[in-house]
Amino acid sequence: MYQAFQVQSDVLGPVRLMAQVANGWLTQPLMSDAPGARAVAAALELVARAGTTHSRPPFGIDKVMVEGVEVAVHEEAAIRDPFCTLLHFRKNIDFEQPKLLLAAPMSGHFATLLRNTVEVLSRDHDVYITDWHNARDVSLLYGKFDFDDYIESVIRYLQFLGPGSHVMAVCQPSVPVMAAVALMAADNDPAQPRTMTLMGGPIDTRINETEVNRMAKSREFDWFERNVITTVPMRYAGAFRRVYPGFIQLASFMAMNLDRHINAHVELFKKAANGDHKGANVTREFYDEYFAVMDMPAEFYLQTIKNVFQDHLLPRDLLNSRGRKIEPKAIRKVGLMTVEGERDDICSVGQTYSAQELCSSLSPSRRSHHLQPSVGHYGLFAGRRWENEIYPRVKEFIRLHR
Repeated sequence: MYQAFQVQSDVLGPVRLMAQVANGWLTQPLMSDAPGARAVAAALELVARAGTTHSRPPFGIDKVMVEGVEVAVHEEAAIRDPFCTLLHFRKNIDFEQPKLLLAAPMSGHFATLLRNTVEVLSRDHDVYITDWHNARDVSLLYGKFDFDDYIESVIRYLQFLGPGSHVMAVCQPSVPVMAAVALMAADNDPAQPRTMTLMGGPIDTRINETEVNRMAKSREFDWFERNVITTVPMRYAGAFRRVYPGFIQLASFMAMNLDRHINAHVELFKKAANGDHKGANVTREFYDEYFAVMDMPAEFYLQTIKNVFQDHLLPRDLLNSRGRKIEPKAIRKVGLMTVEGERDDICSVGQTYSAQELCSSLSPSRRSHHLQPSVGHYGLFAGRRWENEIYPRVKEFIRLHR
């Protein structure tokens, strides 16, 4: 399957390149005013953009506002692992801010999908993010990466940040992050975080099932291994590694809302043809990120399907990691905040809130829940409502538990 995709990509590559060159020529000042030039250029742009990339986009966060003052931001690799870089957004300030580990999804897109999340959080926090590597670029010499490895990575990174830190999980990693914190709590680890914020996470996908949940349950587990797992072609560093390809994940997500994506590209054509560069750039920037895909290690993907979406092990009190039972009730000292979106069609209302019920040992003073009206999944961690309505509540919750 991967070989077939690669052949198609190789064949269409020159076509997209020629369309890009022609588009650039037609958008030059002397050509763009010619009759029909903008419409042709817009059509060529759609052809040039008709493909995916496996290259990680840059975060591009050079500066943020801290207490009304613009300060520089420097990206630094705090830890480099074969499958992940713990990336630190260091700021030039002379006072301490709460350390925050942002657990990014390993779900077919790069961590840069959380660019706006990082930018907003960095105003008041010392942010670290799990910058997952494209599995097709990780040599087989480094072995596998599975669900337990994700849990262990979170524990290791929190221990690196040290006592007094905080953790936030966006979507998919909510389950392994909760498992990691539960294990640290059971061990009375001094580095267990002060707070754990779960944003639109699939803690219990039996509640208000979405299309994603139904799709995961519509097939036997073996079907996923036979039909969506493939091996990396020889040309890449991770040759022969078994992966769940990013292009399949992208196709699955786009199929869920195909009309929306088609309409977005129709609007892109209209805006480009009419010279609305500002409006067109908003769509371009979104799809530049959306079409940048990464492959997932097969072991992690398959165990996530089974543990989270099919067997619901965490809410059924059956989840284990390396032979140890995960017990959310062991969490007693960590503040828990859950955030859900009213229109979330990936993790629907109630699925994340169930974490509140699982963490039965927490006192009311350590709990908070926020249901954001009128936002879908992406709007929970990016955009105007994230910045102006959701983030202030997250910021206040962390402040209260410093």
